[in-house]
Amino acid sequence: MQPIWAVGLMTGTVLDGNIDVALLKTDGERIEEFGAYTLAPYPREIRDLLEETLTQARAWNFEGPEPEIFSTAEEQLTRAQSEAVRALVQEAGLSLADIGVVGFHGQTVLHRAPEPGRKGATRQLGDGALMSTILGVKVAYDFRSADVAAGGQGAPLAAAYHAALLSGVAQDGDTAILNLGGVANITWTDGRSELVAFDTGPANAPINDFVKRHGLGDMDRDGRLAARGTVDEARLAKLLEHAYLTKAYPKSLDRFDFTADMAGDLGPEDGAATLTAFTASAVGKALDLLPQRPKKLMVSGGGRHNPTLMDMLRKRAGVEAVSADTIGWRGDAVEAECFAFLAVRVLRGLPISFPSTTGAPEPLKGGRLAG
Repeated sequence: MQPIWAVGLMTGTVLDGNIDVALLKTDGERIEEFGAYTLAPYPREIRDLLEETLTQARAWNFEGPEPEIFSTAEEQLTRAQSEAVRALVQEAGLSLADIGVVGFHGQTVLHRAPEPGRKGATRQLGDGALMSTILGVKVAYDFRSADVAAGGQGAPLAAAYHAALLSGVAQDGDTAILNLGGVANITWTDGRSELVAFDTGPANAPINDFVKRHGLGDMDRDGRLAARGTVDEARLAKLLEHAYLTKAYPKSLDRFDFTADMAGDLGPEDGAATLTAFTASAVGKALDLLPQRPKKLMVSGGGRHNPTLMDMLRKRAGVEAVSADTIGWRGDAVEAECFAFLAVRVLRGLPISFPSTTGAPEPLKGGRLAG
């Protein structure tokens, strides 16, 4: 198959108010060209609606009928993201007829990892058929359900794209990709036969929630709050005893599996410092689980903008941590690009999850195609 232009969409569980939209030219195996990307802000009312949807999703917890708010939120976010696609394509000087497929991840509202004797469950809001109708373009969506139904974790799904990125810079296992969104996930490959990916622990979500709780904004911007604080080392040591951190992969997390409550009654500065140190230290424990401990992490996602977190990764995880932007990647766009890449794989009938990344029983096709 010749490479085609695809659009990828991602909105993370951290709810930073943005729709990540990226153009990528790919055949689903190699990256031909990076296209335009943008962070398109949600209208405030949709952001507030999604906050309430997450709250109701936790109360629902996969028991009984879905909350009514799901259908309202699904339609509104689908329409908003469709317009974000249209705007980016036009700004790039292309038309929708030039787009082979859109990868529409949707908004994760709840994710439950499988346990012995119980399959996992996952729910992303996003109406792929509606988006396809609005745009007149094929839309790949619902990327995680098939993996979960087969007994996999349903996450992380970025491994195939991360491996394609790494193929251009490193093939020896000394470099891995770390994404710092609401949750942190890592992808490692030896460039030959081994590909590993899993969620390492929390990233921005508990820190952001802690800052909001104290009425100090939506996030610890530039890590300034944590930089002024002192890590509660005793509390951190206790937190690092959490069984998840040494559990064998594949494994995945919900955005609320680790929360701001980890900071207890610590003040704003010390609490932010301790939560930031926990994220970095959890990454260090994850590196110890890999077949080969990488020496360098290429960091994508919003967390790479936090100098305090990046510094703690170097000191507490014992690894060189550099922004993905330093080698020409777009650190804010990687996850959106990923779903453009995966959409082309869905179009081609190629697997999107693997035994060593989600615990799927075999390399699995996934996603649904509308249009």
